Amino acid sequence: MTRYVLFFAEINRSSLPAVGGKGANLAELWHIPGIAVPEGFCVTTDAYADFVGTSLIFKDLIDLLDVVDMDPLTELKQAGERIRSHLEALAMPVPIEQAIVKAWRKTGPEHRYAIRSSATAEDLPDASFAGQQDTYLNVAGEKDILDSVRKCWASLFTDRAIAYRRRNGFDHGKVRLSVIVQRMVFPEVAGIMFTADPITGNRAVVSIDASFGLGEALVSGIVTADLYKVRDDKVIVKNTACKEVAIRAASGGGTEKAAITGDKRIEQCLTDENAIRLARMGRNIEEHFGGPQDIEWCLVNNDIFIVQSRPITTLYPVPPVADDRLHLFLSLGHPQMMTAAIKPLGISVLRTMVPFRKASPNGESGLLLEAGSRLYFDITPLLAYREVREKLPALLRNVDEAIGQAVAEFIGRDDFRLNAPPDKKLPVALAGTVIPTAFAILRNILYRDNDHVIDDLNRYIANRVNENRNRLQAVSGPARIAMIQEILSSLLPTIFPRLAPYIVPALVTYKLIGHLARKWLGDTAELCDISKAPPGNVTSEMGLALGDVADAAREHPAVIEYFQQANDATFLDGLRSVPGGEKVLPALVNFFARYGMRCTGEIDLTRPRWRESPTQLVPALLSHIAGMAPGQHRRDFAAGQQEADAAAERLLSRLSQTSGGMFRAKRMRRLIHVHRSLIGIREHPKYFVVQHLDLVKQALMLEAASLVAEGILEDPEEIYWLSLPEIARVLETGRLDRTILAERRDKYARDAKLTPPRAMTGEGEIIIAKPSADAPPGALTGSAVSAGVAEGRARVILRLEEAQMDKGDILVAPFTDPGWTPLFPLAAGIVTEVGGLMTHGAVVAREYGIPAVAGVDGATIKIKDGQQIRIDGTRGFVQLLDGGNENKKPR
Repeated sequence: MTRYVLFFAEINRSSLPAVGGKGANLAELWHIPGIAVPEGFCVTTDAYADFVGTSLIFKDLIDLLDVVDMDPLTELKQAGERIRSHLEALAMPVPIEQAIVKAWRKTGPEHRYAIRSSATAEDLPDASFAGQQDTYLNVAGEKDILDSVRKCWASLFTDRAIAYRRRNGFDHGKVRLSVIVQRMVFPEVAGIMFTADPITGNRAVVSIDASFGLGEALVSGIVTADLYKVRDDKVIVKNTACKEVAIRAASGGGTEKAAITGDKRIEQCLTDENAIRLARMGRNIEEHFGGPQDIEWCLVNNDIFIVQSRPITTLYPVPPVADDRLHLFLSLGHPQMMTAAIKPLGISVLRTMVPFRKASPNGESGLLLEAGSRLYFDITPLLAYREVREKLPALLRNVDEAIGQAVAEFIGRDDFRLNAPPDKKLPVALAGTVIPTAFAILRNILYRDNDHVIDDLNRYIANRVNENRNRLQAVSGPARIAMIQEILSSLLPTIFPRLAPYIVPALVTYKLIGHLARKWLGDTAELCDISKAPPGNVTSEMGLALGDVADAAREHPAVIEYFQQANDATFLDGLRSVPGGEKVLPALVNFFARYGMRCTGEIDLTRPRWRESPTQLVPALLSHIAGMAPGQHRRDFAAGQQEADAAAERLLSRLSQTSGGMFRAKRMRRLIHVHRSLIGIREHPKYFVVQHLDLVKQALMLEAASLVAEGILEDPEEIYWLSLPEIARVLETGRLDRTILAERRDKYARDAKLTPPRAMTGEGEIIIAKPSADAPPGALTGSAVSAGVAEGRARVILRLEEAQMDKGDILVAPFTDPGWTPLFPLAAGIVTEVGGLMTHGAVVAREYGIPAVAGVDGATIKIKDGQQIRIDGTRGFVQLLDGGNENKKPR
């Protein structure tokens, strides 16, 4: 039997299909002990379905919503108005009308009512849809109740609701609407409570907005609310606003604005005692629903009524920990220039690589935790060591200045100092590793011949890659997964001890050159040129090799035309049939043989490599062909080497003319030689790791193909949704719960929309520390990572495969990892949202002599594509010179 009406006592959160998200949450509140909810009932979604089912044209009207143009909104507004007008004029079936009237009389016809919409796609854990449909307040009488219900149904097609569903991928025809009919309460004070601070994300703080009258004054934004923040039953923040107006019930129905006069405007509208009572209720409700809540409340004669609760969908998830200590988590993605969401297999691979805090030697690290499909280091255990606390912020500033600042701020907080465990001493065994490495670093700086180091490392890496390829080819099934875990677990302990004696001198000597130049000469005029075009940087060599491919193709118009319409599956084979293709093919084959394992976001194993998706490189190739003369990339690099040599000679000449000049020049010459001979190693660790990730991916895809052949997987890439241990179990058992794949796809899609923070606490608080910069008013500030000033047209590029740049443009990107290097020869300057002095983009920018500013929050939004900008890579800021969007190219 169809039920058109359900009372709150009859339903709960599982009733969402019948009463919508808001109705289900409200009914769930009804069942929580100690929570007062005004009485009411829900007109069910069956009533809505049977109501619109009486229309002969309704389906045709909503089908039009999927094809109307949303920009401009004229078509959408007209389509929405047609549907609303039609539904408001449509007669309500008599059985539905009778059911509503009967329930209203039972609840009390003498009362006034609030009539609220409750859609099935509303107040959900991953999409709130809050405020998309209409609400009618202070409604009295049978006719007005029925009219308000019909208007609520029609409001499912407000312009804002239609646009919201289009953006979030919800089918207009599948969303149904319930209507809540609830007794009105007429509060002295009302407001909104968040059981987690909506600004910082701190789950330990309850934030309460309050004002006189009905809460609609806050929701509609016509009044500035009092703000109360409660933590541990204490009001820790209290801001009393000047409240000029309140919304109150009108005597004839509906609501009206009422002026607040005299001292009452600045009166505290909520006592501390009631703020604490509210916070306790909020915690009770949060515990019941299992997550932070956005709660609407009313205060009537000192009684608190809850009239709505919905999940807070905007909070970034907190990495899971097993204790109640105050933790600090740092993003792995920001220093690695990869802030996008990562699929479960990619996360599992990275956690296996980290060699600390493992339950088993080849298991996944407990220091690297997933949150929002990104990875965070739990650095809390490290902060127990005084030596680490003293040195870590400064070290991290070289990687990402904002992360270093955030760590320094966290360490300096009272709540950390008061709750920090007793200082630990660094393990004695650590000295056995650190002391020999320190002596090796000193020897490499002071007197060793380092000219052969890069060639030796290249041979070592090639041998290790070949050895591990053979190991993976010798096994299959679960044994291959075990071998993958063993190889991954060995990568970092193998490569970093071998490279540290060379990478550290390369970085330290750069700092020393600048320090001594400033000390002895009073400036660092030559420093920005000294790092240009050093030998042996595998990433720079990759950029030059791509330029060679562009040169091979530029003389063959048919090849250029082919690139523009080529597809991944036949990219190389199709080239053979194009005039000139056979001449270009060797350069491409050679490039993919050396660098085909690379791509953007390459630390994520699930990302398609250039070899798998070669069309990713087409925009960069075409930009090279259009923006550079033949051989110019090689000439520019050689010029960089000459400029570096000239800068070194100028510096040495200036030093020789100072007091003790011969000694100073000799000392500086050694530092410059060590820096230039070793700084190319900066990219080798990732080069080593990425080659192994490519091997691992090939091995995993072989196993995935076998699972497809057995009918366990439908597509090889479904393996991306499983961790390494899960893949091993599937291979052993031949069984897979496919619901897991669907759940993880949905989670990944939700997480991909989130903006990951650099640093956050275990309480969910996002720590934001602005990088310091001596900047003019209105400039965007960041970290100065490559000296110089550049002015030009901004090219805002979000994805490398959509890049279009001309020589002299300024590249503005979320990040730049080695996959972005092909664009560097074209760029006059670089601006990124993440990064620091020693991250990839900064190092390569210095090698190319390009001014660069990193860590500019929101750069790809605040800077418009085509806008004229000036960047100062010496002081760390970006100036916006015009409104932008001129000569805009598609991205």
